[in-house]
Amino acid sequence: MMLDRIFNNHMQYTSLDQFIKSQRTALTKGPIAIVLVEDDVEVDTTLRHHLQMGFTHVLALMPTMFSLPRDLQETVHRIDYDATIDGATQTAINTIIAAAPNQWMFYCYNAEYLFYPFCETRAITEMLAFHTEERRDSMLTYIIDLYADDLHTHPHAVSLEDAHLDRTGYYALARPDADDDGNPKDRQLDFYGGLRWRYEEHVPAARRKIDRIAIFRAAPGLRLREDHTFSDEEYNTYACPWHHNITATVCSFRTAKALRSNPGSRFEIDTFKWHNSTAFEWHSRQLLDLGLMEPGQWF
Repeated sequence: MMLDRIFNNHMQYTSLDQFIKSQRTALTKGPIAIVLVEDDVEVDTTLRHHLQMGFTHVLALMPTMFSLPRDLQETVHRIDYDATIDGATQTAINTIIAAAPNQWMFYCYNAEYLFYPFCETRAITEMLAFHTEERRDSMLTYIIDLYADDLHTHPHAVSLEDAHLDRTGYYALARPDADDDGNPKDRQLDFYGGLRWRYEEHVPAARRKIDRIAIFRAAPGLRLREDHTFSDEEYNTYACPWHHNITATVCSFRTAKALRSNPGSRFEIDTFKWHNSTAFEWHSRQLLDLGLMEPGQWF
């Protein structure tokens, strides 16, 4: 019995293990984008956005009941996966790391969109080539919350046409080292802001940070941890010791969706807008101007 369906040399896989066994050649050339699909919100736009970024392969790890349009069936590796169970992110990413050593990877969830400096005119491969020349194997990304302008019109808080973000209200705290009497870790900070900061009473403390090492190069023995940091502490740094490096953003409706779907917060929030809200322009220049990412030495 056929376990996969073939669409113009692309396939649907019934498990991550099956994908790895049958597509090892696909994992020998990066960069690879991994999209973990938690619900059916903006799945298509998320996948198309990262295809347009220039990723060599885009993997969609998604529930079996969701469907994809024909064009995405022909361009995306669809893998049956439940991304909502405990540890699903770490299990998936660590499995792919072990199968694709030395490859650059990026991971996100549906309704999240990667932006890096000058991404409108420069492919992801160009940016990673420069980052590699700077002897960096990871890149800090900030999760910038997006939310709909009008929650009555968009009750789930998701609207690409009316997306807004916070232009201020972001800050960083030293990251203590549990193995060094609480002294700060070298070149590591915990970043906060956005909806998780403004509505922190509805967000567990462990999930309030907005930093994620979403772009990294796989290495033997490397492991992603539950807090979106890696087992190799150098991967968790925001820059190398000698100068600032490129940072990127993941513009995300994920927190807004969660606050609107959680009964404990849904009926307490009439709008996400405040005096520091601004319309999202879907362009890297706005994010650079707001200081939400930086080009480092890449001009």
